[in-house]
Amino acid sequence: MNIIIVKNKQELGKKAASVGTQIIKKAIKQRGYCNVILATGLSQFQVLENLLKEDINWNKIVGFHLDEYIGLPIAHPASFRLYLWKRFISRLPFPLNNFYFINADVNPETECARLGEIIKKHPVDVAFIGIGENGHIAFNDPPADFKTKKPYIVVQLDKKCKIQQYKEGWFKTIQDVPGRAISMSVQHILKSKTIICCAPDKRKAEVIRSAIKEKISPDCPASALQKHPDVYMYLDKESASLL
Repeated sequence: MNIIIVKNKQELGKKAASVGTQIIKKAIKQRGYCNVILATGLSQFQVLENLLKEDINWNKIVGFHLDEYIGLPIAHPASFRLYLWKRFISRLPFPLNNFYFINADVNPETECARLGEIIKKHPVDVAFIGIGENGHIAFNDPPADFKTKKPYIVVQLDKKCKIQQYKEGWFKTIQDVPGRAISMSVQHILKSKTIICCAPDKRKAEVIRSAIKEKISPDCPASALQKHPDVYMYLDKESASLL
């Protein structure tokens, strides 16, 4: 695991986007296209902002996103589909036609199967992800399912995850946070050739320590990243303070 500690979120986003761009361009040069996973949340603001500044041929990108709340309308401020559209896809110089959103307004099991069949045909070159305060990657809250081979699964959100979503301002009350989501599974995230993980802020220091220093456990889903041969972990001084 490559651990990179930077001064602030701005530098974190810039460096993560720069490394990601190199991987994307290499894949496009080698076979004409690149398969990418994009994440959402506060940790990804600067990453996406800096990716927009890079010289990438987005017509050559096949994109997927990690997770989405079940039953949350796309117009809701917390919708990850809305997040990606407003903050990234709509700001590209030309449309990203091959981006597969999670449609959480239909039967979730059917949607998991649909996306699973698509992504199996597109082995992921680079995944941009974050880590939650409870150690989740995507919405795989603890204790995460480390065994399932399904690319997308239906998951239950735990209390700590719901509190984080509420405190970050995505919902007016904690009761408004949906109880379920569609999430890319841990095993499928680990299939990505390269994982670029950004996890700033003091509030994540303890879980970062657990994910990097302690044994791999479903109780800290991010610890599964220890298994991966090519992870770039971008931290700021605060999130790295307990290492």
